[in-house]
This record gives sequence, C-alpha cells and structure tokens, in this order.
Amino acid sequence: MLKVAVMVSGGGTNLQAILDAVADGKITNTKIVRVISNSTKAYALERAKKAGIPSVCITRKQYPDPEEFDRALLALLQESDADLVVLAGCLVVIPQCVVDAFPNRIINIHPALIPSFCGTGYYGLKVHEQALARGVKVTGATVHFVDGGTDTGPILLQKAVEVQPGDTPEILQRRVMEQAEWILLPQAINLIANGRVQVNDGRAIILQ
Repeated sequence: MLKVAVMVSGGGTNLQAILDAVADGKITNTKIVRVISNSTKAYALERAKKAGIPSVCITRKQYPDPEEFDRALLALLQESDADLVVLAGCLVVIPQCVVDAFPNRIINIHPALIPSFCGTGYYGLKVHEQALARGVKVTGATVHFVDGGTDTGPILLQKAVEVQPGDTPEILQRRVMEQAEWILLPQAINLIANGRVQVNDGRAIILQ
C-alpha cells in the first residue's frame, strides 16, 4: 500500500481529483495519509476534513529562521510515514533537505508542457498568461519528479491541450485542469503505487 502525503496551497482541485480517483478505484493500492498546506485559507484543508484525512497547515511566518521551517516541514512528512509526496498545486519551494530525504519520491503537476513555460516565476495563472502572450496553439500539463531545481526533474507524464480562439488565462487554466491535470496526477500516482515507474539516469520510465 502506497502511503501518500499531498501538499497544497489553494483550492485543492487536484487533491479532489486524487481523492475521487481513489474512491472510484482508478488509483489502487494507495492511501492518502496526510494533507499539508502552507495557507490557513486553503479550501484544500476543508476537502481533507470532509474526506477524513489528517491535515496540517505550516507557514514560513511561523518560523523566523528559514532552516527551522525546512526542518519542521521535513518532520511533518516523515511523521506521516509517506512513501510518496505529491505537490498538487503547491506554491512552496521544496527545501533541499526534503528532496534529499525523498529521492525520486516527490512528484509535481505543472500546468504546461515542460520545458515550455516553466522554472522560476512560472506558476498558477502566470503560466497561462505567458502561453497566450506567446501565441502557442497547444499547451498542456506535466507530471515530473522533483529534484533540486525548479521544474527540472525527470518527466513522468504529459498531456497536450489545445488553445482555443478567445481564450483568457482563466478559461485556459480551467481547460488544462479538466483535460490534463485532473487526469495525469491520478494516473501518475497509480503507476507508482503499482510499481510501474523507474527512474534511471535522470529519466522516468514507465514499465509495461
């Protein structure tokens, strides 16, 4: 049984997609053991409560020393006994100590086709604003493993989404979530839970 800790910062729509997929049997051999948010206002915490999943909020404001926050976050993840950490709309920069403690055991969903529109400063609605400003015809989402860089870890899954005439950043964001993010993240967790993913030489391989 794969034990998963989910980290969130906002509404938790990706968290809900995961919870629904577990309930529907699309994700098997998996238990969500903890939800962690860096915002007390995150509706994701309410979603966790409704699902009966232990949740906790931890913010950098609570810790004057940045290294104290890093250690506290690591302790929360280790206490949860999680095998996999899932960043589901998480705006926290993951500390190196956490990356080191969970090698190839942290995955993130990014709302673009990496290596496009990724890296420092590309998050949330900003990704879609830049995609539209560049005039791309296709965008999408990527699930990747987290390493010491920003959106630089091995790519596990990607799904393309067409950009439509008249799209606003908000409309495009919603389409990418519905057609890619909410599909890819449960798929990725299910693959990992059933031993179908290996990471070799910086590349994620899906086993048949």
